[in-house]
Amino acid sequence: MTLSEQEIINAICYFHAKFKQVKPTDVEVELMYDDAAGYTAEAYVNGQMEFYNTVNFITAIRLYIEEVVNRDAISARIMLELHEDEGIIAKIEW
Repeated sequence: MTLSEQEIINAICYFHAKFKQVKPTDVEVELMYDDAAGYTAEAYVNGQMEFYNTVNFITAIRLYIEEVVNRDAISARIMLELHEDEGIIAKIEW
């Protein structure tokens, strides 16, 4: 299974909204990658930003897999990849 960049954004919006007790549509997310920090994201709600490191990123994807995709997220192997055309994607194997 592969999650597109938009699905990853949706996963982080879903995760962030759940813990901030807002709607996922109230969250804005910017995904980033650099060689030093790896995969990161910034999530914004009401002008406040929270930083997501790679571990938080994967945690958000796991919650999305479990609660939205309705698949077992614990046994999932999640590999983040950066593609020139597709942006950041997640390949998931069980």
